[in-house]
Amino acid sequence: MQIDLTGRSAIISGSTAGIGYAIASGLAHAGASVTLTGRQQSRVDEAVASLRRELPDSRVQGVAADLGTREGCDTLIRAVPDTDILINNVGVFAPQDFFETDDDTWEQFFQVNVMSGVRLSRHYARGMKERNWGRIQFLSSESALNIPSEMVHYGMTKSAVQSVSRGLAKVLAGTNVTVNAILPGPTRSEGVVEMLRKSAEEQGSTLEEVEANFVRQTRPSSIIQRIATTEEVASMSVYAASEQASATTGAALRVEGGIVDTMA
Repeated sequence: MQIDLTGRSAIISGSTAGIGYAIASGLAHAGASVTLTGRQQSRVDEAVASLRRELPDSRVQGVAADLGTREGCDTLIRAVPDTDILINNVGVFAPQDFFETDDDTWEQFFQVNVMSGVRLSRHYARGMKERNWGRIQFLSSESALNIPSEMVHYGMTKSAVQSVSRGLAKVLAGTNVTVNAILPGPTRSEGVVEMLRKSAEEQGSTLEEVEANFVRQTRPSSIIQRIATTEEVASMSVYAASEQASATTGAALRVEGGIVDTMA
């Protein structure tokens, strides 16, 4: 299968590192022009430079904006008014006791994880519909289905983006615009690796041992019995953005290693 996105443009929210950057890289390698986003201009500049080193012929630009706010979304929209592919990846997560999670934290998670995608999709889907081609993706999580007791506020937002994704796919019925949710599980992003490295130092163990124990203890139903790479998640996203995935819409595309113990 040869995925060719030459001539297509893509915006990936929250893409200076981790899964977002891996998706941007995957789309660029498939020929798409990509827009990276992040809150800090310095981080955006570093990510753009990194992708250009990785792929010298890539067409890549960056926009610094806080997409967890209406103003930040407007900043991105003014800078890049149209796109063919929108990857709603930006998100925050942090374990926190349910009884200690205040209203402001719930609101912050909802604004960043849910409303960023709602606002951007509401704008960019119009142009996609007019051009009769487009791809919209929401980065959900296996936590949308297996709500973690230590992150109820996070799980709620991931369930919400799946609802938005499915509903928007129906709104765009009969067009060549597809909308899907991508469901990663534990993924070897920079943040996760740093968390595991600290645990390894505290326990006097190797990173590999801590990673294996993390999966066994926190996600025992995992079939692959390991943490996925960002590139593995990105591969699913790139496929869903391709012409070959034209009949895949309204779906929850799982790339979580089989953690969710259902057949569908």
